[in-house]
Amino acid sequence: MERVTLLAGGVGGARLAHGLDRALRPSSDGTASGGADAAHPLTVVVNVGDDTELHGLWISPDIDTVVYTLAGLNDEDRGWGLRGESYATLEQLARLGEDTWFTLGDKDLATHIVRTARLRGGAPLSRITGEIARSLGVVPRILPVTDDKVATMVDTPAGRLGFQEYFVGHRHADQVLGLHFAGADAARPAPGVAAALTEADLVLVAPSNPFLSIDPILAVPGVRDALTTTGARRVAVSPIVGGAAIKGPAAQILESLGHEVSALGVARLYAGLVDVMCVDERDAHLAAPIADLGFEVLVTDTIMGGPEGRERLARELLA
Repeated sequence: MERVTLLAGGVGGARLAHGLDRALRPSSDGTASGGADAAHPLTVVVNVGDDTELHGLWISPDIDTVVYTLAGLNDEDRGWGLRGESYATLEQLARLGEDTWFTLGDKDLATHIVRTARLRGGAPLSRITGEIARSLGVVPRILPVTDDKVATMVDTPAGRLGFQEYFVGHRHADQVLGLHFAGADAARPAPGVAAALTEADLVLVAPSNPFLSIDPILAVPGVRDALTTTGARRVAVSPIVGGAAIKGPAAQILESLGHEVSALGVARLYAGLVDVMCVDERDAHLAAPIADLGFEVLVTDTIMGGPEGRERLARELLA
């Protein structure tokens, strides 16, 4: 079975990871089958630029979204967090005078408590992520792009904001003038990341935000080089469908940074990085200009409507 590596962040990345897991496993029932399997062909390399520290706890939102989704525990309505959450701890924090603009559920807090304790004990994030994933029955290998701290900073008319302040605190309403990945220059890929790219048969770039999810991954020295030099087939899925983002601020950022808000605009960002652009049927008219940039183009239904829709798209990408 071919080895597949997915670069992912956010809900779109988690949902495609879920589809790939279903498509690549011998028994595709959409649920975790208990314990990691070294022979599983899927590796998911996840953005850590969204990571933050709140209430003394280290939070890795993109990693947790991927893990919870693969474990079948995520809140499908919101796209993030755990299903059936309660918020008694958050309510008590507010009573004690803490700012609770960042929503943390009681079950979700357990993940952050475990991660923080193990980080303070000296374990790297990549090892901790693997341990948490295995505990929840996740089979594919989940790798943070780096064990080092990389923070996405967003330049806005109001000044430079930390990612979560921009995304959650301000509900990503600020105009984005630029992005800075603090700490990236000194970071190193986590163990296994470079090999996951150079030894893969297929590398996929999820329909994640190119600026907020994919660029922080590529900013870690060595990762972009591994992607550009790999012998793997490289395919990117556009997060822009019919001139709009499926979820999040990708369209607004494309516009504010001077790019065309379309699948063609996304393709221009990935020129030289991937071989194939996958675009939605609603953007079939853009296939020819995208091909003119040197891409092969796959036109299909890219909307991942539930587990079956995710698996369908995954199988088309694998083919």
